[in-house]
Amino acid sequence: MKHLATTALVISLAALGGCANSDIYSGDVYSGQDAKTARYVHYGTVSQVRPVKIQAGNQNDSGFGGIGGALLGGVLGSQFGGGSGRLLTSAVGAVGGAVAGSKIEQSANQVNAYEIQIQQDNGEQVVVVQKADHPYSVGQRVRLIGSGNDLSVAPE
Repeated sequence: MKHLATTALVISLAALGGCANSDIYSGDVYSGQDAKTARYVHYGTVSQVRPVKIQAGNQNDSGFGGIGGALLGGVLGSQFGGGSGRLLTSAVGAVGGAVAGSKIEQSANQVNAYEIQIQQDNGEQVVVVQKADHPYSVGQRVRLIGSGNDLSVAPE
């Protein structure tokens, strides 16, 4: 019964590790510091759309995937063998679980996105990568809001 409670706790912690806030990559979400500030608006036409993924950086890397995987692997490994064999299977299970848990967390921190190439009305081309929360198609008119490293695309 004790192992069941430990396993449930580890799985819960690992699941929480994948709860990354991916809304920061959306063209519909502004940070608090962007509120009440003037932003430039340019217009253009979508010339190319390519599906891509955004890999969330360290700000979303909780480490719970690796820690939870190690704990779960160690607990499962301790169910096999006896004496020093049990210690070995626990260690192997912990290492394997840590690797698997980290990979699962990295995968959970990926966001579906679009690389949107836009021919601006002034003739310049620009590419913006943002979360795929609105469909964009070639020939569609769009607004470019912001400038430099803080640019988002919105339907016109």
